[in-house]
Amino acid sequence: MGGKSFGRALGAPSGRGGSGGPAGASGGYGAGGPERARRRGQGELEAQVLTALHHAPEPVSAAWVQERLGGDLAYTTVMTILSRLHAKKAVTRERSGRAYLWTPAADEAGLAALRMRRVLDGEPDRDAVLTSFVSALSAHDEQVLRALLDGAGPGDPAPGRD
Repeated sequence: MGGKSFGRALGAPSGRGGSGGPAGASGGYGAGGPERARRRGQGELEAQVLTALHHAPEPVSAAWVQERLGGDLAYTTVMTILSRLHAKKAVTRERSGRAYLWTPAADEAGLAALRMRRVLDGEPDRDAVLTSFVSALSAHDEQVLRALLDGAGPGDPAPGRD
C-alpha cells in the first residue's frame, strides 16, 4: 500500500529491558513483564501512546507519556513517536517552557476515521477500495452509512466534515 497510515512500523527500539524502570510498572498502557523484549508489531507503540493520551486529564508532557508506558522506553523513542503522530495530525502540541504538552487531535473514532482516510488516500484506485470496503459491510453498518449519506445534499460535505 502507498501512503502513510498509523499502522506503519516505527523502527524504534523495542525497549531497554529492565534498566529504564520496573518491567511491569502498574498503571502503564504498554505490555509489561518478560515478554517486553519482543519486537512490537506495526503501529503498536503509536497505539499505546494514543491510548495514554486519551487517558490524560489534560495536555501532558512526553515524560508523562513515557511513565504511563511503563518507563522502559527511552525518552527519545517516546518523542519520536509523538513527533510522528504530530506529523500525521493525530496529536497536537503546545509549547510549555522548553518542552511541549501533547493532546490527541480527535477522539478515538475520529482517529480511526483519519487512519481509514490515510489508507484510502494512499491507494491508486480509490473507487475499487471503496467498492470493496462497502460490499463487505454488515447490514447495520450499511444502514448507518446510508443514513449518513442521505443526510448530505448534492455538493454538501458529509456530516461531520469541515
